[in-house]
Amino acid sequence: MNKKRPKHLALHLIKLPLPGFVSILHRVSGFALFLALPLLLLMLQYSLQSIETYTQLQSMYANPLVKLVMLGLMWAFLHHFCAGLRYLAIDLHWVHNLAQARNSSKVVMVVSLILTVILGVELW
Repeated sequence: MNKKRPKHLALHLIKLPLPGFVSILHRVSGFALFLALPLLLLMLQYSLQSIETYTQLQSMYANPLVKLVMLGLMWAFLHHFCAGLRYLAIDLHWVHNLAQARNSSKVVMVVSLILTVILGVELW
């Protein structure tokens, strides 16, 4: 039991497996959606308030930076949704072993990116 262990763990040197990366992205995307929720609700209110505020909001959407932010929020929602379905499948014991967990994390990454590209083309 006299193993030499490091006193300080070098987190930047640890290679995180893909399921761990998906888990961190799930938390980050949920936090981003939580922070963006008041802004999104305000935009919904302006879009429903009157035709003048709707046209102002529509002209704001013409800005490429706003479109990029909306694309990022769209990815956050789609990734959070797909990863949530993955965790639901894990909790229901539909994913039984490590290989299935790794494959499901690959599916989450691919599906969320493909859906973001498809919906992003419509947005842009």
